Amino acid sequence: MRVTQGTFSFLPDLTDEQITKQVQYCIDNGWAVSLEFTDDPHPRNTYWDMWGHPMFDNPDAAALMTELAACRKAYGDRYIRVVAFDATHGWESVKLSFIVNRPTDEPGFRLNRMEMEGRKMRYATFPYSADRPAGQRYQ
Repeated sequence: MRVTQGTFSFLPDLTDEQITKQVQYCIDNGWAVSLEFTDDPHPRNTYWDMWGHPMFDNPDAAALMTELAACRKAYGDRYIRVVAFDATHGWESVKLSFIVNRPTDEPGFRLNRMEMEGRKMRYATFPYSADRPAGQRYQ
């Protein structure tokens, strides 16, 4: 199952050239860019681990692509995304994020149904990957 989160998630994976162009677009708009990674891509998991520091006042996309190559080398078996922040209003808000690396096998999610009082039903999604400990989820 292909995880679809962020911009471009319904498109085929972006090439490094396409990623570079998107990162340059972010930089040209004055947004700070950063890399984040996780092995738990649940839609409500907004707290991915950050790779390095956000890149403020970055002149071009080459620096981020260098960091992306290093992140892929260390965490190529996990999800990696580019996040662009706009701090022009005095607070950081995400303007763009997109996945740039995926594990070779994406096991997907299961839907748990819980019966509640009065014939009510509640549903929750759980990633199959979370059945394994962190760091071993995509091996």
